[in-house]
Amino acid sequence: MVNCCGLVTVKNEQVPLKSIAVEVSVQGHVATVSSTLQYENQEQSPLEAIFVFPLPGEAAVCRFSAKIGQTEVVAEVQEKQKAQEQYDDALSSGQQAFLLEESDESPDVFKLSVGSLPPGEKASVSLDYVTELAVQADDGLRLCLPAVLNPRYQPQGSDSGSGGSAQVSSVPAGSVPYSLSLSAHVSSPHPISRVESNCPLDPLNYLNTEKTQATVSLAAGHQFDRDVELLLYYQDTHQPTAIVEAAQASAKPGSLMGDPVVMLSLYPEFPKDVMSSMTSHGEFLFVVDRSGSMECPMHLGSGSQDRIGSARDTLLLLLKSLPMGCYFNIIGFGSSYESFFSKSVEYSQKTLDEALQKVKEMRADMGGTEILQPLKHIYSQPCLPDQPRQLFLFTDGEVGNTKEVLDLVKTNAGSHRCFSFGIGEGASTALISGVAQQATGHAQFITGQDR
Repeated sequence: MVNCCGLVTVKNEQVPLKSIAVEVSVQGHVATVSSTLQYENQEQSPLEAIFVFPLPGEAAVCRFSAKIGQTEVVAEVQEKQKAQEQYDDALSSGQQAFLLEESDESPDVFKLSVGSLPPGEKASVSLDYVTELAVQADDGLRLCLPAVLNPRYQPQGSDSGSGGSAQVSSVPAGSVPYSLSLSAHVSSPHPISRVESNCPLDPLNYLNTEKTQATVSLAAGHQFDRDVELLLYYQDTHQPTAIVEAAQASAKPGSLMGDPVVMLSLYPEFPKDVMSSMTSHGEFLFVVDRSGSMECPMHLGSGSQDRIGSARDTLLLLLKSLPMGCYFNIIGFGSSYESFFSKSVEYSQKTLDEALQKVKEMRADMGGTEILQPLKHIYSQPCLPDQPRQLFLFTDGEVGNTKEVLDLVKTNAGSHRCFSFGIGEGASTALISGVAQQATGHAQFITGQDR
């Protein structure tokens, strides 16, 4: 089954979201993102709406508030069942109520239940979260605001999404007439070289002569029809940095906010000869998502390549970069899974040519996204002597059993290092980043934008 996400009422009608304003504050490798969403109930009766929206999988929500008319409600953290009961009680008594929940299976999905919104009334919903910015292969720091939530495939036999969970139909981002404004303030101990994006930006404005502080904004008139990706580049990338967060004077002594906090960032650069010797042997297993969703375009723009095509191109590049004498295999999965070779083969010109031909013929024709079974199969196979095993996972992350997958990867992390590639906009950050984090690898997101 597919557990869909989007912006709808409980009657499966579009929610009248009018605009989203985002303010980003970046301190070195950490970003605080403040989003304000404006609603308006244009119906003649009260509206109960559900907004399921994406956040980075590693983000921590630190503030939530909702304002209807002159009444503002500021959220507090409660035990999940208690919060649900209070929300239900408020609705039954005709009061406004808001409930923010994290998905049990995918921590990059939050569900906002916007309770009773009176006819003709406007509502403003504000959400703040903090997230660490991932370092990319070109040394840039990546911040992504997802425009869409891809439907998450729920494996057969799974109970996730049943019971009290709302089943919400997806709404194409381009069909919702709301706009996005975004401004970012960037501060770093090192000079800021540049800021790039897949969307038009206003010129970068430096705030001091050292170029350690700057502001940048999304160009006016942007329609939220694609992921917004910001790439930040600093000078002296590999130099250690330290940022101190002062204690709040109003906080209780001994509390978390009452103590200063120091964040130390280390991004070492290893000599190429050392890295070359470390990669001269090993067993490399490429696990490729061939489910039906991989046939979808990389993004909503015109002329977009399909996801399976992008996965093929990336895989071809990696195969040609393997060292002679290593071992490799390729496993495709969907509702089932299949391997190119019955077991890992030694890398040679002959086996490379055979693999390249099979990759070029690879299609998104294997049904659903049953990712657990191929991983269980791989983990059940003995590792080759003196050949460290590394997994490379290619997927759009459209699964509903993320927690099960991450638990399995973590259990086997001692013998299997894993690198992950998120293919296309809306790829699950919880799955893609989580797999790499659990297995001491690195995550890379490929959105179809050349860089």
